[in-house]
Amino acid sequence: VYESLTYSSELYVSARLIFGFDVQKQTISIGNIPIMNSLGTFIINGIYRIVINQILLSPGIYYRSELDHKGISIYTGTIISDWGGRSELAIDKKERIWARVSRKQKISILVLSSAMGSNLKEILDNVSYPEIFLSFPNAKEKKRIESKEKAILEFYQQFACVGGDLVFSESLCEELQKKFFQQKCELGRIGRRNMNRRLNLDIPQNSTFLLPRDVLAATDHLIGMKFETGILDDDDMNHLKNKRIRSVADLLQDQFGLALGRLQHAVQKTIRRVFIRQSKPTPQTLVTPTSTSILLITTYETFFGTYPLSQVFDQTNPESKEKKERQVVYLSPNRDEYYMIAAGNSLSLNRGIQEEQVVPARYRQEFLTIAWEQIHVRSIFPFQYFSIGGSLIPFIEHNDANRALMSSNMQRQAVPLSRSEKCIVGTGLERQTALDSRVSVIAEREGKIISTNSHKILLSSSGKTISIPLVTHRRSNKNTCMHQKPRVPRGKSIKKGQILAEGAATVGGELALGKNVLVAYMPWEGYNFEDAVLISERLVYEDIYTSFHIRKYEIQTDTTSQGSAEKITKEIPHLEEHLLRNLDRNGVVKLGSWVETGDILVGKLTPQIASESSYIAEAGLLRAIFGLEVSTSKETSLKLPIGGRGRVIDVKWIQRDPLDIMVRVYILQKREIKVGDKVAGRHGNKGIISKILPRQDMPYLQDGTPVDMVFNPLGVPSRMNVGQIFESSLGLAGDLLKKHYRIAPFDERYEQEASRKLVFSELYEASKQTKNPWVFEPEYPGKSRIFDGRTGDPFEQPVLIGKSYILKLIHQVDEKIHGRSTGPYSLVTQQPVRGRAKQGGQRIGEMEVWALEGFGVAHILQEILTYKSDHLIARQEILNATIWGKRVPNHEDPPESFRVLVRELRSLALELNHFLVSQKNFQVNREEV
Repeated sequence: VYESLTYSSELYVSARLIFGFDVQKQTISIGNIPIMNSLGTFIINGIYRIVINQILLSPGIYYRSELDHKGISIYTGTIISDWGGRSELAIDKKERIWARVSRKQKISILVLSSAMGSNLKEILDNVSYPEIFLSFPNAKEKKRIESKEKAILEFYQQFACVGGDLVFSESLCEELQKKFFQQKCELGRIGRRNMNRRLNLDIPQNSTFLLPRDVLAATDHLIGMKFETGILDDDDMNHLKNKRIRSVADLLQDQFGLALGRLQHAVQKTIRRVFIRQSKPTPQTLVTPTSTSILLITTYETFFGTYPLSQVFDQTNPESKEKKERQVVYLSPNRDEYYMIAAGNSLSLNRGIQEEQVVPARYRQEFLTIAWEQIHVRSIFPFQYFSIGGSLIPFIEHNDANRALMSSNMQRQAVPLSRSEKCIVGTGLERQTALDSRVSVIAEREGKIISTNSHKILLSSSGKTISIPLVTHRRSNKNTCMHQKPRVPRGKSIKKGQILAEGAATVGGELALGKNVLVAYMPWEGYNFEDAVLISERLVYEDIYTSFHIRKYEIQTDTTSQGSAEKITKEIPHLEEHLLRNLDRNGVVKLGSWVETGDILVGKLTPQIASESSYIAEAGLLRAIFGLEVSTSKETSLKLPIGGRGRVIDVKWIQRDPLDIMVRVYILQKREIKVGDKVAGRHGNKGIISKILPRQDMPYLQDGTPVDMVFNPLGVPSRMNVGQIFESSLGLAGDLLKKHYRIAPFDERYEQEASRKLVFSELYEASKQTKNPWVFEPEYPGKSRIFDGRTGDPFEQPVLIGKSYILKLIHQVDEKIHGRSTGPYSLVTQQPVRGRAKQGGQRIGEMEVWALEGFGVAHILQEILTYKSDHLIARQEILNATIWGKRVPNHEDPPESFRVLVRELRSLALELNHFLVSQKNFQVNREEV
């Protein structure tokens, strides 16, 4: 990863070369192929990438019937090959059967069958409706299918749209084989199984190509659909039973086939060169390692770099990793059609069911209400309907589906915190999710711990000492910090499957993405208007929401166009000493240094060739008197960009050859929560921090505890995510009782109002045990009278308070906030460039100009459109005037955009005359624009 290499394995094949009577055998290398690691990912050029599984239409045959514009039923059968090629069988109005092999061309079914190797007698013997097959060919068509060769010629003429008299040849057969039969007739194993099952055939599974028998059986079925009632069984192509998973193995296999095809062409070229030189070849000389490895590497790198299904592995937190690995999960629904399945979240199923009672169920893609006696199967596990993210939302049944979707997406964006904490209210799947994500270190065998440190754990098992390495402060693809902390003391005996070290965002083997904080739902001086969130300074000072991030900065030396090599050095002239204070003698920043914006991380000089005539007078004097050479090198050092301040934790010097040096600097940043950061709960209740209040000014409870966060209560009713109310109230009870709750969704199936009863009973119990009557007040259960921290007065209305599990998301203000004073300008228009990365400006467009015009601010509008934009001379002078405190000059010459317009018109042969009218005597002065 650090050296930007690819995790791959060298591939060797046994080759045999027959040269005349000489037979040579040799094992040769044909290059490297990327291999998957234990996490199910690939490392390509030092970056973790994952290949997403794809759901495709399964190969086979699919029938459908539809009405044309005259209301007549048209029946078609579509044969889909393993490569995705399609060909259709159809019956026209004259009851003739056609095979449509492309969008434009259709061919008689008899011609197709004959071209595939069947004669007319075999065709008639193998079909159920021979009279229909005999009814439509005339004498001319019968002549075309007398022999296989004639049928192939006829097929080729119609398929390739070729006229004239053709002669049968092997090359014609090969072209037809490549263009049609390989692309549209290769079914594969899955297609063969589907074809056998759909048409009741018994063709062996290893026969993966379309046979004449398949075509005739498919045609028979199509005729049966048209002329017999009862066989009207249309296939739903969108049904999951007609889909298949195209996994990473299939995708890589296709790429390997592509690389082998390129390798074949390369070997053929080499063989031709060998014959020209008349030298004796060997297998290894024909397959040179450099050319073949380049072919394999470029094929796979193109696939991993540009193919849409190859994506950068999301390493934000354990849940995001797991979601990326399971992007497509396939559940076979084949047998659902034959059973009536009762819904597992139905309240009636969990009570005593009477004989006459009806229950909701699904049958053949429909939802029905049927008698209990007719039910075959019932679903019992409520989690089976949801994804990982959805299964981690407590009280999800009380939320709107859109908010649940938002929540499951935002959980993947949660940043691992420096001090993680388990949720008080969960669903019970937190442990399994953390386990499946493989961020923690699990003991693979039982034994005894010999020693532990921050880098490794030594385990003694069966007389052997096993060293288990730990991940320490490693950068993820999302710049978060991946770190494993040992959780077993020295000398402890452990069992297989026990947790040895915890990863980021896990506590006690459970997923821990956020923090349990005390929240209140109330408006506060407008600071939580429109989803803004008010927080206490306690969250900053006690590092409640502090996270660590690692940024990578790199620089590479190169050779200039004149052939001079760039140099990494500390000796950089014309730079102030304090900018170089962190560099070692090699010109690279020291480990452990604290660096600020603008500091130099790696010093680099790029040589520039200067002619004698270009030397300034002082340089010539220095050369003449002291013999000193004036530096002609340009300073191109790696500087820390805006927002990159932090501690240098690692420096990697990668040198592949003396002139090619790459230096990578890793900087650790500690980020507290601040105004502009995004936070969210597990119910789609997201918001931006608007103000950080002192603790003494925050609203406080009746026991004096100040609230940590204040949410807007108007964010609940319209969004219909009431689950957050249940969670916060139950979380308060759990915090006071020192209990954790794990609640499965759809608990209402046990009894009505089950969630409300559970929350109120736990609040009542907490009120009793802590002797705090304000925890549960019967007049307004769940709410409490709280006080304004600034005045000490109670608020007019009781307020809902609770402990909610709130996440800090990766959308942080440090990476978004930007302002420009001066910066680069576009070369053509001379206007400020766009984008934070380029230190760009904010565009004032047409509609913004209308707004300023509406307010009548003429001078501000003039400034924005000239001085602050593209008036070259004026913007320089206005900067000087501002620094020296002088009066801003008023310029009469046009801005650069006007000059661009004039040049554009001149390019169209349109001359624009430009005049200046004097304000004193109104004289017209003609000037060049």
